[in-house]
Amino acid sequence: MLSEWFWWDRLWLPRPVTWEDLQDSEGRVYARVSHLYIILPVAVLLLGLRAFYERLIAVPLAEALGVKDKIHKRASHNPVLEKYYKTHSKHPTQADIKGVCKKLGWSERQVERWFRRRRNQDRPGVLKKFKEASWRFAFYLCSSFFGVLALHDKPWFYDLREVWAGFPKQSLLDSQYWYYIIEMSFYGSLLFSVAADVKRKDFKEQLVHHWATLTLLSFSWCANYIRIGTLVMLVHDASDVLLESAKMFNYAGWETTCNSIFVVFALVFMVTRLIIFPFWLIHCTWVYPLDQFEPFFGYYFFNVMLVVLLILHVFWASLILRMVKKFIFGKLKGDERSDEEEDEEGSEEDYTHTYSNGSGNGLSNGH
Repeated sequence: MLSEWFWWDRLWLPRPVTWEDLQDSEGRVYARVSHLYIILPVAVLLLGLRAFYERLIAVPLAEALGVKDKIHKRASHNPVLEKYYKTHSKHPTQADIKGVCKKLGWSERQVERWFRRRRNQDRPGVLKKFKEASWRFAFYLCSSFFGVLALHDKPWFYDLREVWAGFPKQSLLDSQYWYYIIEMSFYGSLLFSVAADVKRKDFKEQLVHHWATLTLLSFSWCANYIRIGTLVMLVHDASDVLLESAKMFNYAGWETTCNSIFVVFALVFMVTRLIIFPFWLIHCTWVYPLDQFEPFFGYYFFNVMLVVLLILHVFWASLILRMVKKFIFGKLKGDERSDEEEDEEGSEEDYTHTYSNGSGNGLSNGH
């Protein structure tokens, strides 16, 4: 009963089309939910590929570029402070610090220094960040190349009205199938690895982004919104290639190269995420379909999910503009999203000089 309601034609398809109209016949193949079952094993395969990539390519590349982890002074072994750190808070209040001082006979400065050193021990090193950025760079570069290869000869790549020509009776192409499966598997692998990856200040936004991406991709697949889906993926991957490369050079200490790529990234991000995405692609999904059919649940759901991604883009754009402002006035010292490292005296220094959208991809990611 629940399954019948969930797959009710009017939720997914415009009138008068039904699921029976989308049965494979006469050489036409349509997207099926069963096609998505392969995503889980492919995501696991990508995790394995990532492990090999980081060990065999990312680490040697990091050594060639001079990427090295900073050697930190370790906090002295202290059961009382360690227990408080793990069970209460990594950032004790001033009152708690005074209470600990009485138990240990330490000065407040000694306790504060212990907690700073202990927090620094838990923060990921620059080599780990470099490996993550390198893997994402390699994926987005390959994904962008494949996206252009798959779309450059399609009429809807040049005329967005062609996106809806014959919708929803649009035959699935092999290139579309693999583009979707690999992209969705990649974001599935990011969800699997999120606990082990570098955790940043916009961690919650990244999770929302990944889930919104997978939800939107899954829905667009089942409802045959595949043409617009591939276009959105390609638009979003473009800026992510630049982002990850900028982070790699930042971790390597190539400041001039990093800053130059960052400027290009900021421009590409604003154009693709805040101009092309809303004014071309969302306009394409919001306005053009009404020329052919009446609005239905799937139409509203798809567009609302696109708007959710747009809101996330605006959030990340605000961070980029904040960094651009600091960059122009010579006050840029770090990533607005990074988990900052503290020195022994309590001041902060940050090794991620570039805005980092871990998962900024939209319908494709993004993050």
